Amino acid sequence: QVQLVESGGGLVQYGGSLRLSCAASGSTASITVMAWYRQAPGKERELVARYTKTIGATTYADSVKGRFTISGDSPKNMVYLQMDNLKPEDTAVYYCEVETLVNSRLWPYWGQGTQVTVSS
Repeated sequence: QVQLVESGGGLVQYGGSLRLSCAASGSTASITVMAWYRQAPGKERELVARYTKTIGATTYADSVKGRFTISGDSPKNMVYLQMDNLKPEDTAVYYCEVETLVNSRLWPYWGQGTQVTVSS
């Protein structure tokens, strides 16, 4: 089991920056994937950024490429999302997600979400 707690959301103006943090606890040694998703009102949850530790691969949604950066601090069990040049369309609840590899299967865990609001 892994527990996740996000922080760092808030209200920011167009063009501003925020850094989201996600603190993981529990069975963190088996974390294989770290990701951030977001869900805007009336829309489905979508992948923002994803990092797969086993292959060192990072994936970003086209809408955030060049503006957002996912990173992790394994010794501290932290996952970050640096968001620069924010736009009103980035307004959403952002969720941290990790996946642990146990018995050849990936198990997802989610945080409670943190609100990001970008004003124009």
